[in-house]
Amino acid sequence: MKTIGKPALFAATLGPVQSVLGWVIAGALWPGYDPIRKTISDLAADDSPVQWIQSSFFILGGTLSLLAAIYARSFAMPGRVVIFLGGLATYGFTYFTTPSQDSSSEMHRVFAIISFVLFSAWPLFSMRISGSYPWVLRPVGAIVATLGFTVISLWFLSTWTNPAATNVGLVERIIATAQTTYLSAVIWIAWLHAKRS
Repeated sequence: MKTIGKPALFAATLGPVQSVLGWVIAGALWPGYDPIRKTISDLAADDSPVQWIQSSFFILGGTLSLLAAIYARSFAMPGRVVIFLGGLATYGFTYFTTPSQDSSSEMHRVFAIISFVLFSAWPLFSMRISGSYPWVLRPVGAIVATLGFTVISLWFLSTWTNPAATNVGLVERIIATAQTTYLSAVIWIAWLHAKRS
């Protein structure tokens, strides 16, 4: 059974914390910013007064994803590749910023959608058949997690593309928090399982 490397544990511990801290800190420093209606990407838009803060957290999150992909050796290799590509997509939507609060960037949308899809699909690609791995990496756990993320992601994408939606920021935060927290939980569960074994 392959194990979890310490850098992946570091990424799993810091990942969800930095993700939430990023938009909380940036949003708090922008008077009038509404986290329910406005997306996280709006905090990193070209006309945002806190652009560099949120962008820094995006870069940190992408880097932690790369560490997880490289050192979460309990995950099947296709899943690690998916997570790695998700980290690169995070760099992509950070580089291709939204020009303003009232406009959009096609490249930003493309990389953001790729990121959400990859971070929803990784459990399926990380699946292990062997009984020596924990239940979260076995078929039932991986399939159920992927289906759950698919439902939440479709909810977000339908909200994000609806100009009349007033809760896109809230829905985005739900899916982003779920994705980072679940990845971290699986890494820790796999590490604890290997340690007991």
